[in-house]
Amino acid sequence: MTRSLALLLLAEFCAMSLWFVSSAVLPTLVRDGDLGPLQTGLLSMAVQVGFVCGALALSIHGTADRFDPRRVFSISALVASAANLMLTVTEPGSVAQVLSRFGTGLCLAGVYPVGMKIAIGWTVQRRGMVIGALISALAFGSAAPHGLALFGDADLHLTVGLASAMGALGGVLILGAGLGPHHTRSPAFHPKALFLMWRLRAVRLATLGYLAHMWELYAFWAWIGSALIVSFQERGLADPEPAARLITFLAIAAGAALCIPVGALADRVGKTKVAGGVLALSGTLALASSLSFAGPIWLTTVLVIAWGMAVLPDSALFSALVADAAPSQHTGSLITLQTALGFLLTAFTIQVAPMLAGAHGWPLTLALFGLGPLLGVEVMRRLARG
Repeated sequence: MTRSLALLLLAEFCAMSLWFVSSAVLPTLVRDGDLGPLQTGLLSMAVQVGFVCGALALSIHGTADRFDPRRVFSISALVASAANLMLTVTEPGSVAQVLSRFGTGLCLAGVYPVGMKIAIGWTVQRRGMVIGALISALAFGSAAPHGLALFGDADLHLTVGLASAMGALGGVLILGAGLGPHHTRSPAFHPKALFLMWRLRAVRLATLGYLAHMWELYAFWAWIGSALIVSFQERGLADPEPAARLITFLAIAAGAALCIPVGALADRVGKTKVAGGVLALSGTLALASSLSFAGPIWLTTVLVIAWGMAVLPDSALFSALVADAAPSQHTGSLITLQTALGFLLTAFTIQVAPMLAGAHGWPLTLALFGLGPLLGVEVMRRLARG
């Protein structure tokens, strides 16, 4: 078990490094291509839309429940790595570049939710902790492009090339992992099973909680770097980009630090209770970060990193709640559908955020990021009531 989970986590980390490549090199793309808010939003949103399309296709087909998920993961990671490389040979902001990001997201739908299907096959009692470990690997992977950009001074070819190499490595590593004793396989999938997401109250409320969480998560990850640059500029920092990149990397990676302990705590005291508490904390920190905008750099930095720590750990709990409540033979497809709906919402928030910031400023935009998790607290309260 230990070896297989370690390989799964390492493969997840490597493959998910492909996600935020365009965000990490966005200042370079903006300078080279003179991109406006619409183009920058499309580059970030394209990954989300591609992921949603891929996840919906996989959930309707029942791919994760019908085939060996390790092979699905491997093929998806390798193709995503190739699609990511197209950023280096296409014109900044062009349709071809947007399509390359769409293709990357499309293939990553075979990585993230399929990885959760593999993880839950290893345990029933410790699902919160195991999926938390997987989300932790995802967070470190998502932060990796910002670290690579910092290391390579946001050189497009270096950052994109390293991320693609990591993604391909993940596609190879996963083939060495095993499948757990609780792994189930469905010989035939009936799309009607997807309606269980609505018919089963616990699955429905867990999904609504996940949507409240996703309203904030990827918008924060995609745009906090851009917001910090503006905040530091207004505060008078001469060269804000390196500092903003470093803090963005730390904020995204910081979320990974709490995933495993929060998952373990949820296994002991209840996933619903812990998810509600984390949502409340995250929403509060979003409001605090918006109030500190253009204020003392140290205060903004502390609040943003704290927000980054709170924005992620509940993600694993919503998937674990679905795994607990859904029939085991349909778990993979229902988790994939839940993920698809969440990322469909993020496509909207990611696209709207820079336009809203351009019209009304980043402080209001950051405050609105916190609206979702605060609504999610009420959803978790209802789920806890039974």
